[in-house]
Amino acid sequence: MTGSRAPKRVLVLCTGNSCRSQMAEGFINHLLRGEWEARSAGTAPASRVHPLAVAVMAEVGIDISGGKPTRVEEVLDEPWDLVITVCDAAKETCPVFPRPVEQIHIGFPDPAEATGTRAERLTLFRRVRDEIRERLIPELEQR
Repeated sequence: MTGSRAPKRVLVLCTGNSCRSQMAEGFINHLLRGEWEARSAGTAPASRVHPLAVAVMAEVGIDISGGKPTRVEEVLDEPWDLVITVCDAAKETCPVFPRPVEQIHIGFPDPAEATGTRAERLTLFRRVRDEIRERLIPELEQR
């Protein structure tokens, strides 16, 4: 009987918590609602969610404009079923969680580092967005 149990909780961890982890959180909460509940955090959070991340997620019907970068220390004590690091730096500096929790790494390039015109930067944001949907979502669907 699906839906009778609480969704599993996943923390998506990155460095700035402004692009990749916010996009992953949006996809998980939109596409896997009822099965998974996602939050995201950063080891060194930015001041805001990147506007181009908001823009490319809106293109696929997901609103992440209300997201706020969160410091990982603020969510360490919460009960997590899984922690996913989405950038190499966060993997290397991932804190120790007070409860045992499975941790996996699925890395993506940082679109915030993109240079060039707005159109060129949007291309990279879209590519990373699509990679998150293609690689991270199936990983959770298998669990």
